[in-house]
Amino acid sequence: MTINNKLISKGFILAGIMNCSVLLFSRGFTNKTINTYDPDVMSNFGMLMILIWGLAYISVASRFQNVKWLVFIFAIEKLIYGCVWLQWMTTNDVSKVYDEDKMAGIFYSIYGINDWLFCVFFLFVFIRLLRQ
Repeated sequence: MTINNKLISKGFILAGIMNCSVLLFSRGFTNKTINTYDPDVMSNFGMLMILIWGLAYISVASRFQNVKWLVFIFAIEKLIYGCVWLQWMTTNDVSKVYDEDKMAGIFYSIYGINDWLFCVFFLFVFIRLLRQ
């Protein structure tokens, strides 16, 4: 594995760890404030699926070169969550979330930024794989 591929593999692991941080922010799926402010996307089931996506990223970290179309799906998934976050941020007041629960406020402030960054990362990796 080349140095670039090792760095990309670490990116997949980092993406997975970031998704797994939902356990921290949700206090093991017991933080009801997160659920309250976006019950469709951030239900306990929704957060469990975020965790599962994170495990999927980690699972392909050492062999991402063999699953280029799955990497593209990862980019689409991150694009969707990024768009949902933008829509949420433009129609809600995150300061109300902070007032109710600081961890939930931090979660809502950063989760979309994380999704946009990893959307770009996964798209970059996919394009790199297409060119090979």
